[in-house]
Amino acid sequence: MSDTSDITLQEEENENKPVNYSGDDIKTLDWKEHIRLRPGMYIGKLGDGSQNDDGIYVLLKEVLDNAIDEYMMGFGKQVDVTVTDATVSVRDYGRGIPLDKLIDVSSKMNTGAKYDSKAFKKSVGLNGVGIKAVNALSTDFIITSARDGQARTIEYSCGNVINDSGIVASDEPSGTLVRFTPDNSIFRDYHYHEEYIVQLVKNYTFLNTGLSIYLNGKRYYSRNGLLDLLRENLTTEPLYPIIHLKGDDIEAVITHTKQFGEEYYSFVNGQHTTQGGTHLTAFRESVSRTIKEYFGKNFEYSDIRGGMVAAISIKVEEPVFESQTKTKLGSRDMGPNGPTVAKFIGDFIKKELDNYLHIDLTTADILLKKIQENERERKAMAGVTKAVREKAKKFAIHNKKLLDCRTHLCDVKGDEDKKLASSIFITEGDSAAGSITKIRDVDTQAVFSLRGKPLNTYGMPLVDVYKNDEFALLRAALNIEESIDDLRYNKVIIATDADVDGMHIRLLLLTYFLQFFPDLIKKGHVYVLQTPLFRVRNGKTTRRIGKKAAKGATDETYYCYNDEERIEAINKLGANAEITRFKGLGEISPEEFRGFIGPDIRLDRVTLRKEDAVAELLEFYMGKNTVERQNFIIDNLVIEDDSQIS
Repeated sequence: MSDTSDITLQEEENENKPVNYSGDDIKTLDWKEHIRLRPGMYIGKLGDGSQNDDGIYVLLKEVLDNAIDEYMMGFGKQVDVTVTDATVSVRDYGRGIPLDKLIDVSSKMNTGAKYDSKAFKKSVGLNGVGIKAVNALSTDFIITSARDGQARTIEYSCGNVINDSGIVASDEPSGTLVRFTPDNSIFRDYHYHEEYIVQLVKNYTFLNTGLSIYLNGKRYYSRNGLLDLLRENLTTEPLYPIIHLKGDDIEAVITHTKQFGEEYYSFVNGQHTTQGGTHLTAFRESVSRTIKEYFGKNFEYSDIRGGMVAAISIKVEEPVFESQTKTKLGSRDMGPNGPTVAKFIGDFIKKELDNYLHIDLTTADILLKKIQENERERKAMAGVTKAVREKAKKFAIHNKKLLDCRTHLCDVKGDEDKKLASSIFITEGDSAAGSITKIRDVDTQAVFSLRGKPLNTYGMPLVDVYKNDEFALLRAALNIEESIDDLRYNKVIIATDADVDGMHIRLLLLTYFLQFFPDLIKKGHVYVLQTPLFRVRNGKTTRRIGKKAAKGATDETYYCYNDEERIEAINKLGANAEITRFKGLGEISPEEFRGFIGPDIRLDRVTLRKEDAVAELLEFYMGKNTVERQNFIIDNLVIEDDSQIS
């Protein structure tokens, strides 16, 4: 036994010894090699385009930022954007890049005009990296600059120059054209989703009134700036007309709705800072303090902000962001010689919002009633909250309904890709959870099993919903008791059976999220798992061919998610086709399930838009209009043909 211990200790000592290295181990990568080796340092996560923050959209944004900077400096009122599944082109009508510096600007790190604040006083991209990252991460990258009757085009592949036209005469209007195709070996199986690009383009127009962006020929334009943005994003009617405040280098819009929580959109120099930063912190504080002082009452800030929907945009000289992707502002000052961000925003809000409320007494009265309503609800919740939190603590320790994973979205440390991959499956009952549990990725996939059908929360007071055990356990599992900023999983996946009961549970969960945590949906965290409805296989053999079977099809077995796929599989197998209808997740074996929650997982993202008319939908499907709903079901009933299904 002592010998074994000695061996183990020796092994540990050997493992802990530093590895010697020589000068031969020191390597210097050139700019493009480093970007391609460590792309996450420059563009965040990679992805395949299925999420709006995937790397291919960051590449598009880097190019668009340069075009927008030209407009902000007063040159060119139009930008043309063309996007296919795989290729992007952006054409601005600004001044054009100086032709003799075109190769430097596009392929030499830390090279650009934006270091000189006289040329680009309040630009988004200050470090001269973005366009080079696009170049290095694209199999084809072509940049053309037209300027004063001359032009130059340089073609690259993965950052390497393959052709340079030199400076030639041209009748093209001044400006810059960039066309690129992201490298499929880095962004695997990617394609662009138009809805994400449309939102990106709209935000640019909201922040730059008077700018026209043509996306695949369709014009996007805004006359009213952030007022248009808030109108576009509101999913419920505002309680009072949107307050619109504008000043030099700052614009803000504020209103309240009946929804729970707070909702903000923040921007710096036209950049959507999705993670906020110093400007958003100052804005929330300033609005709360100004309203509190206006009414002269000792309101809690949480009561003032409950139901608030707002947006803030500022322009900062030489902004400092906390990452290359520029999603969170770190700047403390407005510029080298300017006031602090907090003072600049605080002084503006104090003056303009206070003046507005003194003038528009009707809005002030509606706002007061909303704050008082929030206050009454908070006090009613006080006793309940304590009891529920105690129960949640016990749940976190003892309850076995949550099988957790190792990596969480809210972790301060850890692999960023794993944090973003972290997900939780909400299943109905233990049988469905069992199949997922046995083959899940324990690093990134958690499972929460419901004990039965959740409560129909439509129209219920928050205090009554809060008392419900099932939702208390779910909130604790998701870690959203205080704020969704502490959400533990990037994806909240509803995984219910493909039958009537499963659909009902799905609707009950969505009703809960839509009413009490709409921001979970708006920020793209809620999904529905697609699982196959049918398995079609050759009745003469059960042979399966490894990985292909998990991906959904082999020469012998096909997993079908709809009737069209089922019919296609039957036609392929002919008379030997054996069809199984999966009516519950528990009927699918763990090995079969492996492919359905692995790399080829099929998810439907739950979205929330103004045109969805959520209030009306919830009233119809989850309200008390039983007879009307029954008639609708009867009128739209589809009888399934089970004659060929075993």
